[in-house]
Amino acid sequence: MPLSGRVRGTSDRAGRALPLWLDGRTGKRAERKFRVRIAVQAAFATACLLLGIQFARFVQSAQDGTLPLPKRPAGAEAFLPISGLMGLLDWGYQGALNAIHPAATVLVLLAITLALLFRKSFCSWICPVGFLSEWLARLGRLAFGRNVKPWRWLDYALRSLKYLLLAFFGVSIVTMGRDALTAFLHSPYNRVADVKMGLFFTQMGTVGVTVMAVLVVGSVFIQGLWCRYLCPYGALLGLFSWASPARVRRDATICVSCGLCDKACAARLPVGTTASVRSVDCTGCLDCVASCPVPGALQLHVASRAISPTRYAAAIVGLFLAGYVGARAAGVWENEISDAEYVQRIQNIQTGEYGHPGR
Repeated sequence: MPLSGRVRGTSDRAGRALPLWLDGRTGKRAERKFRVRIAVQAAFATACLLLGIQFARFVQSAQDGTLPLPKRPAGAEAFLPISGLMGLLDWGYQGALNAIHPAATVLVLLAITLALLFRKSFCSWICPVGFLSEWLARLGRLAFGRNVKPWRWLDYALRSLKYLLLAFFGVSIVTMGRDALTAFLHSPYNRVADVKMGLFFTQMGTVGVTVMAVLVVGSVFIQGLWCRYLCPYGALLGLFSWASPARVRRDATICVSCGLCDKACAARLPVGTTASVRSVDCTGCLDCVASCPVPGALQLHVASRAISPTRYAAAIVGLFLAGYVGARAAGVWENEISDAEYVQRIQNIQTGEYGHPGR
Protein backbone atom coordinates (compact mmCIF):
# COMPACT_ATOMS: atom_id res chain seq x y z
CA MET A 1 0.00 0.00 0.00
CA PRO A 2 1.31 3.51 -0.80
CA LEU A 3 2.46 5.56 2.17
CA SER A 4 -0.34 8.07 1.66
CA GLY A 5 -2.89 5.25 1.82
CA ARG A 6 -1.43 3.90 5.07
CA VAL A 7 -1.40 7.37 6.63
CA ARG A 8 -4.99 7.97 5.54
CA GLY A 9 -6.06 4.57 6.91
CA THR A 10 -4.39 5.27 10.26
CA SER A 11 -6.01 8.71 10.37
CA ASP A 12 -9.45 7.25 9.61
CA ARG A 13 -9.09 4.68 12.41
CA ALA A 14 -7.99 7.39 14.83
CA GLY A 15 -10.92 9.55 13.74
CA ARG A 16 -13.33 6.70 14.47
CA ALA A 17 -11.67 5.77 17.76
CA LEU A 18 -12.68 8.91 19.66
CA PRO A 19 -16.44 8.73 18.86
CA LEU A 20 -16.39 5.01 19.70
CA TRP A 21 -14.68 5.71 23.01
CA LEU A 22 -17.12 8.53 23.81
CA ASP A 23 -20.06 6.28 22.93
CA GLY A 24 -18.67 3.79 25.44
CA ARG A 25 -20.06 3.34 28.92
CA THR A 26 -18.53 3.58 32.35
CA GLY A 27 -19.80 2.44 35.75
CA LYS A 28 -21.41 -0.74 36.98
CA ARG A 29 -24.78 -2.15 36.02
CA ALA A 30 -27.56 0.35 36.81
CA GLU A 31 -25.07 3.20 37.35
CA ARG A 32 -23.59 3.17 33.87
CA LYS A 33 -23.21 6.43 32.01
CA PHE A 34 -22.01 7.30 28.55
CA ARG A 35 -18.52 8.78 28.64
CA VAL A 36 -19.58 11.56 26.30
CA ARG A 37 -22.13 12.91 28.79
CA ILE A 38 -19.59 12.95 31.61
CA ALA A 39 -17.15 14.76 29.32
CA VAL A 40 -19.73 17.37 28.27
CA GLN A 41 -20.92 17.93 31.84
CA ALA A 42 -17.35 18.29 33.11
CA ALA A 43 -16.51 20.76 30.34
CA PHE A 44 -19.49 23.01 31.14
CA ALA A 45 -18.87 22.74 34.89
CA THR A 46 -15.24 23.78 34.36
CA ALA A 47 -16.33 26.70 32.17
CA CYS A 48 -18.80 27.76 34.86
CA LEU A 49 -16.09 27.62 37.53
CA LEU A 50 -13.77 29.77 35.42
CA LEU A 51 -16.60 32.25 34.79
CA GLY A 52 -17.20 32.43 38.54
CA ILE A 53 -13.56 33.15 39.27
CA GLN A 54 -13.42 35.86 36.61
CA PHE A 55 -16.68 37.40 37.83
CA ALA A 56 -15.36 37.44 41.41
CA ARG A 57 -12.26 39.33 40.19
CA PHE A 58 -14.52 41.80 38.40
CA VAL A 59 -16.66 42.44 41.49
CA GLN A 60 -13.66 42.74 43.81
CA SER A 61 -12.06 45.30 41.52
CA ALA A 62 -15.31 47.26 41.37
CA GLN A 63 -15.52 47.21 45.18
CA ASP A 64 -11.97 48.53 45.31
CA GLY A 65 -12.84 51.23 42.76
CA THR A 66 -10.01 50.15 40.47
CA LEU A 67 -10.53 51.24 36.86
CA PRO A 68 -10.46 49.86 34.28
CA LEU A 69 -12.17 46.72 35.62
CA PRO A 70 -11.22 43.21 34.52
CA LYS A 71 -13.43 41.80 31.78
CA ARG A 72 -16.91 41.00 33.08
CA PRO A 73 -18.00 37.54 31.85
CA ALA A 74 -21.53 37.95 30.51
CA GLY A 75 -22.05 34.20 30.94
CA ALA A 76 -22.46 34.84 34.68
CA GLU A 77 -25.99 35.91 33.77
CA ALA A 78 -26.85 32.22 33.44
CA PHE A 79 -27.63 32.46 37.16
CA LEU A 80 -30.34 35.05 36.47
CA PRO A 81 -33.09 32.94 34.88
CA ILE A 82 -35.89 35.08 36.31
CA SER A 83 -34.37 38.21 34.81
CA GLY A 84 -33.91 36.24 31.59
CA LEU A 85 -37.58 35.26 31.50
CA MET A 86 -38.61 38.85 32.17
CA GLY A 87 -36.30 39.97 29.39
CA LEU A 88 -37.88 37.44 27.04
CA LEU A 89 -41.37 38.81 27.71
CA ASP A 90 -40.10 42.40 27.45
CA TRP A 91 -38.52 41.47 24.10
CA GLY A 92 -41.99 40.53 22.91
CA TYR A 93 -43.41 43.80 24.22
CA GLN A 94 -40.71 46.11 22.88
CA GLY A 95 -39.57 44.25 19.77
CA ALA A 96 -35.97 44.61 20.93
CA LEU A 97 -33.81 42.83 23.49
CA ASN A 98 -33.13 44.84 26.65
CA ALA A 99 -29.49 45.79 27.15
CA ILE A 100 -29.33 45.27 30.93
CA HIS A 101 -28.90 41.49 31.05
CA PRO A 102 -29.22 40.36 27.43
CA ALA A 103 -27.13 37.22 27.95
CA ALA A 104 -29.61 36.02 30.59
CA THR A 105 -32.42 36.23 28.04
CA VAL A 106 -30.35 34.58 25.31
CA LEU A 107 -29.47 31.70 27.65
CA VAL A 108 -33.10 31.18 28.70
CA LEU A 109 -34.11 31.15 25.04
CA LEU A 110 -31.35 28.62 24.29
CA ALA A 111 -32.47 26.37 27.15
CA ILE A 112 -36.08 26.46 25.91
CA THR A 113 -34.95 25.69 22.35
CA LEU A 114 -32.90 22.75 23.61
CA ALA A 115 -35.96 21.47 25.50
CA LEU A 116 -38.12 21.72 22.39
CA LEU A 117 -35.61 19.77 20.31
CA PHE A 118 -33.73 17.50 22.73
CA ARG A 119 -35.84 17.24 25.88
CA LYS A 120 -34.49 18.67 29.15
CA SER A 121 -30.94 18.18 27.91
CA PHE A 122 -29.95 21.53 29.43
CA CYS A 123 -30.52 19.96 32.87
CA SER A 124 -28.61 16.71 32.28
CA TRP A 125 -25.85 17.83 29.89
CA ILE A 126 -25.14 21.54 30.59
CA CYS A 127 -26.39 22.70 34.00
CA PRO A 128 -23.60 22.63 36.63
CA VAL A 129 -26.17 22.25 39.42
CA GLY A 130 -27.42 19.05 37.79
CA PHE A 131 -23.83 17.84 37.46
CA LEU A 132 -23.10 18.53 41.13
CA SER A 133 -26.39 16.94 42.19
CA GLU A 134 -25.56 13.71 40.36
CA TRP A 135 -22.17 13.42 42.03
CA LEU A 136 -23.58 14.15 45.48
CA ALA A 137 -26.10 11.34 44.97
CA ARG A 138 -23.29 9.07 43.83
CA LEU A 139 -21.37 9.94 46.99
CA GLY A 140 -24.42 8.85 48.95
CA ARG A 141 -24.53 5.50 47.18
CA LEU A 142 -20.81 4.95 47.77
CA ALA A 143 -21.11 5.84 51.46
CA PHE A 144 -24.44 4.20 52.31
CA GLY A 145 -25.04 1.72 49.49
CA ARG A 146 -28.17 3.45 48.19
CA ASN A 147 -30.12 6.68 47.93
CA VAL A 148 -33.36 7.24 49.81
CA LYS A 149 -36.59 7.21 47.80
CA PRO A 150 -39.50 9.00 49.53
CA TRP A 151 -42.83 7.21 49.68
CA ARG A 152 -44.73 7.53 46.41
CA TRP A 153 -47.40 9.81 47.86
CA LEU A 154 -44.76 12.07 49.40
CA ASP A 155 -42.68 12.04 46.22
CA TYR A 156 -45.73 13.12 44.21
CA ALA A 157 -46.51 15.96 46.66
CA LEU A 158 -42.91 17.18 46.68
CA ARG A 159 -42.69 17.12 42.87
CA SER A 160 -45.56 19.60 42.73
CA LEU A 161 -43.46 22.21 44.57
CA LYS A 162 -41.40 23.15 41.52
CA TYR A 163 -44.56 23.70 39.50
CA LEU A 164 -46.03 25.86 42.26
CA LEU A 165 -42.84 27.94 42.26
CA LEU A 166 -42.98 28.17 38.47
CA ALA A 167 -46.62 29.28 38.63
CA PHE A 168 -45.75 31.90 41.25
CA PHE A 169 -42.94 33.40 39.18
CA GLY A 170 -44.84 33.05 35.92
CA VAL A 171 -48.00 34.74 37.18
CA SER A 172 -45.97 37.47 38.88
CA ILE A 173 -44.10 38.27 35.67
CA VAL A 174 -47.07 38.11 33.30
CA THR A 175 -49.32 40.24 35.53
CA MET A 176 -46.74 43.01 35.94
CA GLY A 177 -47.79 44.69 32.75
CA ARG A 178 -45.61 46.17 30.04
CA ASP A 179 -44.58 49.40 31.73
CA ALA A 180 -43.91 47.86 35.15
CA LEU A 181 -41.86 45.08 33.58
CA THR A 182 -39.69 47.53 31.65
CA ALA A 183 -39.27 49.68 34.74
CA PHE A 184 -38.13 46.67 36.75
CA LEU A 185 -35.57 45.65 34.12
CA HIS A 186 -34.06 49.13 34.24
CA SER A 187 -34.29 49.50 38.03
CA PRO A 188 -31.14 49.93 40.15
CA TYR A 189 -31.78 46.47 41.65
CA ASN A 190 -31.86 44.65 38.32
CA ARG A 191 -28.91 46.58 36.90
CA VAL A 192 -26.72 44.92 39.52
CA ALA A 193 -28.73 41.70 39.96
CA ASP A 194 -25.73 39.70 38.74
CA VAL A 195 -23.54 41.25 41.45
CA LYS A 196 -26.17 40.72 44.13
CA MET A 197 -26.40 37.06 43.12
CA GLY A 198 -22.63 36.73 43.35
CA LEU A 199 -22.52 38.42 46.76
CA PHE A 200 -25.25 36.08 47.98
CA PHE A 201 -22.81 33.19 47.59
CA THR A 202 -19.68 34.99 48.79
CA GLN A 203 -21.28 36.82 51.72
CA MET A 204 -23.83 34.22 52.73
CA GLY A 205 -25.55 34.70 56.08
CA THR A 206 -26.62 32.07 58.59
CA VAL A 207 -29.93 31.40 56.87
CA GLY A 208 -28.30 31.06 53.46
CA VAL A 209 -25.60 28.72 54.78
CA THR A 210 -28.22 26.61 56.52
CA VAL A 211 -30.39 26.31 53.41
CA MET A 212 -27.39 25.44 51.22
CA ALA A 213 -26.20 22.85 53.75
CA VAL A 214 -29.63 21.22 53.84
CA LEU A 215 -29.73 21.05 50.04
CA VAL A 216 -26.20 19.63 49.78
CA VAL A 217 -26.61 17.04 52.54
CA GLY A 218 -30.12 16.22 51.34
CA SER A 219 -28.80 15.63 47.82
CA VAL A 220 -26.41 13.01 49.18
CA PHE A 221 -29.36 11.02 50.49
CA ILE A 222 -32.08 11.87 47.94
CA GLN A 223 -30.99 11.87 44.31
CA GLY A 224 -31.86 15.11 42.54
CA LEU A 225 -33.34 16.79 45.61
CA TRP A 226 -33.21 20.29 44.10
CA CYS A 227 -33.79 19.32 40.49
CA ARG A 228 -36.65 16.92 41.16
CA TYR A 229 -38.57 18.88 43.75
CA LEU A 230 -37.65 22.56 43.79
CA CYS A 231 -36.21 23.85 40.49
CA PRO A 232 -38.82 26.00 38.67
CA TYR A 233 -36.45 26.38 35.71
CA GLY A 234 -36.42 22.61 35.21
CA ALA A 235 -40.21 22.56 35.54
CA LEU A 236 -40.50 25.15 32.76
CA LEU A 237 -38.14 23.24 30.46
CA GLY A 238 -40.04 20.03 31.16
CA LEU A 239 -43.26 21.58 29.87
CA PHE A 240 -41.54 22.59 26.62
CA SER A 241 -39.90 19.16 26.33
CA TRP A 242 -43.33 17.59 25.90
CA ALA A 243 -43.20 18.69 22.26
CA SER A 244 -39.68 17.32 21.69
CA PRO A 245 -39.19 14.77 18.89
CA ALA A 246 -36.33 13.20 20.89
CA ARG A 247 -37.43 10.15 22.86
CA VAL A 248 -35.97 6.97 24.28
CA ARG A 249 -37.78 4.03 22.71
CA ARG A 250 -37.88 0.42 23.85
CA ASP A 251 -38.00 -2.56 21.51
CA ALA A 252 -40.23 -4.97 23.41
CA THR A 253 -39.29 -7.85 21.10
CA ILE A 254 -35.72 -7.99 22.40
CA CYS A 255 -36.12 -6.42 25.86
CA VAL A 256 -35.32 -8.98 28.59
CA SER A 257 -37.16 -7.04 31.35
CA CYS A 258 -34.08 -6.92 33.59
CA GLY A 259 -35.21 -3.67 35.21
CA LEU A 260 -31.79 -2.03 35.04
CA CYS A 261 -33.16 0.92 33.04
CA ASP A 262 -35.72 1.66 35.76
CA LYS A 263 -33.00 1.60 38.41
CA ALA A 264 -30.77 3.87 36.31
CA CYS A 265 -33.43 6.49 35.65
CA ALA A 266 -32.86 9.47 37.97
CA ALA A 267 -36.41 10.64 37.21
CA ARG A 268 -37.74 7.23 38.39
CA LEU A 269 -39.69 6.62 35.20
CA PRO A 270 -40.98 3.14 34.25
CA VAL A 271 -38.70 2.90 31.21
CA GLY A 272 -38.74 -0.91 31.22
CA THR A 273 -42.49 -1.08 30.59
CA THR A 274 -42.83 1.93 28.29
CA ALA A 275 -42.69 1.85 24.50
CA SER A 276 -41.64 5.51 24.22
CA VAL A 277 -40.59 7.79 27.09
CA ARG A 278 -42.62 10.99 26.86
CA SER A 279 -42.65 12.20 30.47
CA VAL A 280 -41.87 15.85 31.19
CA ASP A 281 -39.47 14.56 33.85
CA CYS A 282 -37.22 12.84 31.29
CA THR A 283 -34.00 14.83 30.97
CA GLY A 284 -32.58 12.92 28.01
CA CYS A 285 -29.57 11.90 30.09
CA LEU A 286 -29.50 8.45 28.39
CA ASP A 287 -28.47 6.66 31.59
CA CYS A 288 -31.23 4.14 30.95
CA VAL A 289 -29.77 3.41 27.50
CA ALA A 290 -26.26 3.15 28.96
CA SER A 291 -27.43 0.62 31.55
CA CYS A 292 -29.33 -1.59 29.10
CA PRO A 293 -27.45 -4.91 28.57
CA VAL A 294 -29.18 -5.73 25.25
CA PRO A 295 -27.91 -3.78 22.21
CA GLY A 296 -30.80 -2.04 20.48
CA ALA A 297 -33.41 -2.72 23.17
CA LEU A 298 -33.28 0.92 24.24
CA GLN A 299 -32.28 3.67 21.83
CA LEU A 300 -32.62 7.41 21.57
CA HIS A 301 -34.70 8.44 18.56
CA VAL A 302 -35.09 11.92 17.14
CA ALA A 303 -38.33 11.66 15.20
CA SER A 304 -38.04 8.24 13.55
CA ARG A 305 -34.25 8.05 13.43
CA ALA A 306 -32.04 6.42 16.07
CA ILE A 307 -28.95 8.45 16.89
CA SER A 308 -25.84 7.67 18.92
CA PRO A 309 -25.02 9.41 22.21
CA THR A 310 -22.08 11.21 20.60
CA ARG A 311 -24.23 12.66 17.82
CA TYR A 312 -26.84 13.66 20.36
CA ALA A 313 -24.14 15.39 22.41
CA ALA A 314 -22.77 17.10 19.30
CA ALA A 315 -26.25 18.43 18.48
CA ILE A 316 -26.75 19.78 22.02
CA VAL A 317 -23.33 21.40 22.30
CA GLY A 318 -23.45 22.63 18.71
CA LEU A 319 -26.79 24.35 19.20
CA PHE A 320 -25.65 25.94 22.45
CA LEU A 321 -22.41 27.23 20.95
CA ALA A 322 -24.22 28.45 17.82
CA GLY A 323 -26.56 30.48 20.02
CA TYR A 324 -23.67 31.92 21.99
CA VAL A 325 -21.63 32.83 18.89
CA GLY A 326 -24.72 34.21 17.16
CA ALA A 327 -25.57 36.43 20.14
CA ARG A 328 -22.03 37.82 20.24
CA ALA A 329 -22.04 38.43 16.49
CA ALA A 330 -25.41 40.20 16.72
CA GLY A 331 -24.18 42.40 19.56
CA VAL A 332 -26.75 41.12 22.07
CA TRP A 333 -24.45 39.35 24.53
CA GLU A 334 -22.66 42.08 26.49
CA ASN A 335 -24.70 44.57 28.51
CA GLU A 336 -24.66 48.35 28.29
CA ILE A 337 -23.50 49.05 31.85
CA SER A 338 -20.14 50.81 31.96
CA ASP A 339 -17.30 50.03 34.35
CA ALA A 340 -17.77 53.41 36.01
CA GLU A 341 -21.45 52.71 36.65
CA TYR A 342 -20.65 49.30 38.11
CA VAL A 343 -18.11 50.86 40.49
CA GLN A 344 -20.59 53.54 41.62
CA ARG A 345 -23.45 51.08 42.10
CA ILE A 346 -21.45 48.30 43.75
CA GLN A 347 -20.00 50.67 46.31
CA ASN A 348 -23.56 51.67 47.28
CA ILE A 349 -25.16 48.26 46.83
CA GLN A 350 -26.04 47.84 50.52
CA THR A 351 -28.25 50.94 50.51
CA GLY A 352 -32.04 50.80 50.27
CA GLU A 353 -31.94 51.97 46.66
CA TYR A 354 -30.82 48.48 45.67
CA GLY A 355 -33.50 46.57 47.54
CA HIS A 356 -35.95 44.51 45.52
CA PRO A 357 -38.55 46.86 43.94
CA GLY A 358 -41.34 44.47 44.91
CA ARG A 359 -40.68 44.82 48.62
